Amino acid sequence: MFIEQVKSLLEEALAERQDLFLIDFSVTNDNAIKIIIDGDQGVKVEDCIFISRAIEHNMDREEHDFALEVMSAGAAAPLTLPRQYPKHVGRILEVKTATQKIEGNLTAANSEEFTLEWKAREPKPVGKGKVTVNKKENIAYKDVVEAKVIIKF
Repeated sequence: MFIEQVKSLLEEALAERQDLFLIDFSVTNDNAIKIIIDGDQGVKVEDCIFISRAIEHNMDREEHDFALEVMSAGAAAPLTLPRQYPKHVGRILEVKTATQKIEGNLTAANSEEFTLEWKAREPKPVGKGKVTVNKKENIAYKDVVEAKVIIKF
């Protein structure tokens, strides 16, 4: 009953804010609620406060003792949903699939797949030495084992 009430309040809050979406939701046996959200334009502290208040202000603390934690996915967290990719176009991703690991620039993303571009050194077709070539690959979300944004300073 408690978990269903929290889920319902969370769904109402996310319906009100279409730019935010759920990454993870859990409730432990001692009623510790943990919610991780992301947004189409990122997540601000005000967004976390909005979700927190939507739940906390509609729960009766006399009836349920609970702890509530609302946070953003974080810059180092892996991308888990296709909806997270478009806001990272132009950034460098490290993508692992079952057959390869690629680090490249995310140049496009749609509902089915995304495109990575990178430079690689390959042997010359004729003669000794190597040549730098531009590589481009479309990767389906279903083939991704893990994808992370690489943050460089």
